Amino acid sequence: MAKTRGTIVVDTEHCKGCDLCVVACPTDVIELHPTDVNQKGYHYARLKNDNDCIGCISCGLVCPDGCITVYKWKE
Repeated sequence: MAKTRGTIVVDTEHCKGCDLCVVACPTDVIELHPTDVNQKGYHYARLKNDNDCIGCISCGLVCPDGCITVYKWKE
């Protein structure tokens, strides 16, 4: 059976670091960047381990600003 893989792309300049995507991720692969901030001064979301992302779209659904695009494929 093929394994489902995924990745996300975050619009870092519009992300306000609300942390909803981090909480919604069932595989715990999203984090707020610990040091970098965007032009508005927010720590933005990022994928900390893209090998474990399953492309479930939970993060994209809970993002109030639509900053997350999810890509999914089967291997």
